[in-house]
Amino acid sequence: MERGGRINILYFDLETQRTLDEVGGRHNIHKLRLAAAVTYGTAQAAWHRYTENRVQALIEELKSADLVVGYNLLEFDYEVLRGYSAEPFQQLPTLDMMQHLAQRLGFRVSLASVATATLRTGKSADGLQAVRWYRQGLIDKVLDYCQKDVDITKKVHEYGQQHRFVYYWDKQYQRKMAPVAW
Repeated sequence: MERGGRINILYFDLETQRTLDEVGGRHNIHKLRLAAAVTYGTAQAAWHRYTENRVQALIEELKSADLVVGYNLLEFDYEVLRGYSAEPFQQLPTLDMMQHLAQRLGFRVSLASVATATLRTGKSADGLQAVRWYRQGLIDKVLDYCQKDVDITKKVHEYGQQHRFVYYWDKQYQRKMAPVAW
């Protein structure tokens, strides 16, 4: 909760050990298994990195946050964690920026689209590449990639807070503005 008068916003992302094809599709997200997760907490200005053997510590950190912020948390990240815990993750105070934007726009936009249009910076890889790195035993690469995604998520959130909008690329590769209330 609040530490020293500061609200603890916890930015969060995770990567998985498996692909959706390998577990039978979207209704089996809880079977993907955690490869790596990264958080950034504003109260202590601290990064935390997790692998599967520390998933319970990750869950405890999520539960301690005043607000968890991420991209596609509700339908993906929390569902992966459901494979480890019966915790009601949907009840955590959460800002799922993808869901927020989808409600405003009527369609889903990727973090890569929002990041490149808003911040003029892109993601360094994707979830499938992270699965390949995990299988090659390159866990530090997975953690670094995940941390970069958390940093991008944090910067998009802060941009939206400051300006009350973010940008995204539409299907015709036109840069469009989306109002946000976060």
